[in-house]
Amino acid sequence: MIVLKTHSELERMKKACRISAESLNVAEEIIRPGVTTKEIDRAMHDFIVRSGAKPSFLGLYGFPASACISVNDVVIHGIPSDYRLENGDIVSIDVGACCDGFHGDNAYTFVVGETSEENWTLLRVTEESLYKGIEAAVVGNRIGDISNAVQSHVTPYGFGIVRQFVGHGVGKALHEEPEVPNFGRPGRGPRLVEGMTIAIEPMITLEGDAVTIDADKWTTRTKSGKCAAHFEHTIAITKDGPVILTVR
Repeated sequence: MIVLKTHSELERMKKACRISAESLNVAEEIIRPGVTTKEIDRAMHDFIVRSGAKPSFLGLYGFPASACISVNDVVIHGIPSDYRLENGDIVSIDVGACCDGFHGDNAYTFVVGETSEENWTLLRVTEESLYKGIEAAVVGNRIGDISNAVQSHVTPYGFGIVRQFVGHGVGKALHEEPEVPNFGRPGRGPRLVEGMTIAIEPMITLEGDAVTIDADKWTTRTKSGKCAAHFEHTIAITKDGPVILTVR
């Protein structure tokens, strides 16, 4: 069942989304060669708690950290560790915050120092595809219109679109209906109506759509071993068009 939010509920949800978004700013400030992903997670956790919220991911389905920090070929669900970032790494950070009974969810892929031209292109195209999906998130359209907008932007570049994991509704639960794939046909799926809140999150790879999951049952890598990028916003569907709730 898709849960619609009232105006007052959206106002409450905005705080969680703001904290979630600002925690990415905390990460950006400390990302540099030599910093461990565990240190980044700790800084983000502390910020979320100081802001009066709870980390949405900590303990969710047993996840052991407050942020998913995924480096290079890790697409999503990277567990923070003692790995020290190196120049050229790309780091996808997915994080959520819960406040006043609602969640915010967002992700961004950062570059450590300088990286390859193909990685820069991957990041640019993935982020652009997120905004193409958001542009399609208008009342009267369907989920498939969002999905197709992402896919149509990515496909000409020859990049892979991860199909095993998708976007989703967000609200009182971190994961609500509907699912929001990054591929699909326009005009298909649930119709978009005012009051829906969804997370659109393209997960795009340099090569292929196949992924593998490590023995830890979380860390999800590209089967090709090539890099992946991940960008995400929580948005609200309104009569005046889509509103990004997780503005950094």
